[in-house]
Amino acid sequence: MNPLQRALIEKSGNDHGFEYILPGEDGAVRLASARHRTQVRIVLTAGQFVLSFSSPASGLLGAELARSFPGFSSSDESFVAPNEDALAQLLRRAAELSKALPNQAAEDYEARLKKELEKLPGELKGTEVERLVRQRVGQQGFRNAMLDYWGNACAVTGIAIPAVLRASHAKPWAECTNDAERLDVFNGFLLSANLDALFDRFLISFDEVGQLQTAASIPQNARELLGLNKPLRLRWLAKGHLPYLHFHQKKFNAISSDSL
Repeated sequence: MNPLQRALIEKSGNDHGFEYILPGEDGAVRLASARHRTQVRIVLTAGQFVLSFSSPASGLLGAELARSFPGFSSSDESFVAPNEDALAQLLRRAAELSKALPNQAAEDYEARLKKELEKLPGELKGTEVERLVRQRVGQQGFRNAMLDYWGNACAVTGIAIPAVLRASHAKPWAECTNDAERLDVFNGFLLSANLDALFDRFLISFDEVGQLQTAASIPQNARELLGLNKPLRLRWLAKGHLPYLHFHQKKFNAISSDSL
């Protein structure tokens, strides 16, 4: 790897979520970030970029990258980018996922919450005001993680207008047993506002292959107006979604049964 090639890799890392250059002695480029805990080692082989990622969520990260880039996966759990554009795509997606996958969102939440609570007057500690601060910071962190995970696009329709997208919990915030559940990126989906409203009230859900289900209480004419009269499904569904989705399906099934 010559100095120009090394500089190209370092610039691509800086532009796509890996802004720190780590020392190395084996001819590889090692990159990291202050915004997540994933590191990447990049070597140039036969004109192709070979990337090996190291992350606290390495198993999840590797699985998600393999799903996003099936043609780039290698047998040794590394990823091969054939050109500079592919390198940039891999780095950008790895950075997005690293900020979203457990437990980065929870760690970011704790750091942001500490700063917010330090601003509160002492007499407000332990009050409803503090509870609302915790909820606001947590829900914003959850939304940010969902935007990263779903690539700023609706999990069903692919609509990529962040202003109309909502981070929808499958297991509601109030019913989660701890912050790890509340902030788990797999506990819900990024949905357009109309789908979010229905999902939040258990009037729609998704089966185990991601197919959208509609409650019997929604009449046919309303289904047409809401765009539910055609097959809709999640763009993908990870194993991590299933425990939370099962919780949501039970509520959905109960509401559907009551409406019959």
